Amino acid sequence: QPFIKTLRFCLSTMTEGACASPGCTNVTTQRLACPKCIQLGITPTYFCSQGCFKTNYSNHKQVHSLAKQILAASNSASHRKTPPRDGVSCDPSASAEQRLKLPIWAQNYDFTGTLRPALYSPRRTVPSSIRKPDYANHISGVSDSEQRDRASNTTIRVYTSEELDGETGLRHACRMGREVLDIAGKALRPGVTTDEIDRIVHEATVERQCYPSPLNYYNFPKSVCTSINEVICHGIPDYREIQDGDIVNIDVTTYNAGGYHGDLNETFCVGKVDSEGKHLVQTAFQCLSAALERVKPGTLYRDLGTSIHKVASANKCSVVRTYCGHGIGSLFHTAPNVPHYHKNKAKGTMKVGHVFTVEPMINLGVPGDSTWGDNWTAVTTDGKRSAQFEHTVLVTENGYEILTGREGEPVMEWKPELITR
Repeated sequence: QPFIKTLRFCLSTMTEGACASPGCTNVTTQRLACPKCIQLGITPTYFCSQGCFKTNYSNHKQVHSLAKQILAASNSASHRKTPPRDGVSCDPSASAEQRLKLPIWAQNYDFTGTLRPALYSPRRTVPSSIRKPDYANHISGVSDSEQRDRASNTTIRVYTSEELDGETGLRHACRMGREVLDIAGKALRPGVTTDEIDRIVHEATVERQCYPSPLNYYNFPKSVCTSINEVICHGIPDYREIQDGDIVNIDVTTYNAGGYHGDLNETFCVGKVDSEGKHLVQTAFQCLSAALERVKPGTLYRDLGTSIHKVASANKCSVVRTYCGHGIGSLFHTAPNVPHYHKNKAKGTMKVGHVFTVEPMINLGVPGDSTWGDNWTAVTTDGKRSAQFEHTVLVTENGYEILTGREGEPVMEWKPELITR
């Protein structure tokens, strides 16, 4: 909607011979063109005088912002992560046959495993009263603040007690994420669709006056990631029903009114999961637990991968190398990068006040991954299952604090009843 309104304003200024300033009736005899419009290669707008141009520039520059987004989208066709827009969704009221159709991109796709996508519901809306990250309404879902950070930041942010403990500080964002994940996890059972899990996550997030961080992040179409069986991460919720024996990862991130993200995920065993699947899920849990035991001031970020590798290898599993943990807080993704594999070259040493995620993705088979034609869903190359657990953690004087942990659980404890549905 903001883009449409701005575009209408832009078009309204194109009347030949009239000044582009709203309400100005002077004729543009001098043809004073906006230099920024010319620089951007869009149709120039003209003003009757330099004074009129300066007075109304704050409104006029909205046209430049819109033009930059449209040009960026058209120059690259779409961001590399943008899902196909045709033949991927339908209304929830459509017939079951329609909802369970393969998306157009999948109809001749060479899948690595047995899982198949279905169509998904239209994008859910967020009330205007909810604070939103900068990518929420971006035409390509780009986070300009993350782009600037990536280009110029050379340090890892240290969060202060005020930033952590404020009424809507970083701890609050993480606590909201924990609550939402617990609600979503309780809804899991055979026969429930991941689209329904997305609805539950979306509504629970909004009820807490938060924005679901995945929504429109580089055009991701949903409010949560749901990754089933051979899906490693970034699965898009759809109308497929969860089956008895599936393992399902739910990855929740909430962005609160203070402007902070809290990120966590868990893998659940739904129904009668076989022993191999249960072993994989427990191994993924133990990999994260082992990594967190290394978190303290002075630890090198690259050393976490060694701890994860040892646990995975001892359990005859492998570690995905493509995706890593990351700094988080006022930005969804920032420094440091936290690889999960052995002998990585991550930079940085942990200091008190650092906040980041650890989220090892553990495979039953080979560590390789590929991405479906939806440009998001990462799957194992051999079609074998993958599992993952994630926490947002804070480096403290004496070690670490799990900001997304369950209440009364300062360290990770393996309790299979908590992830069995």
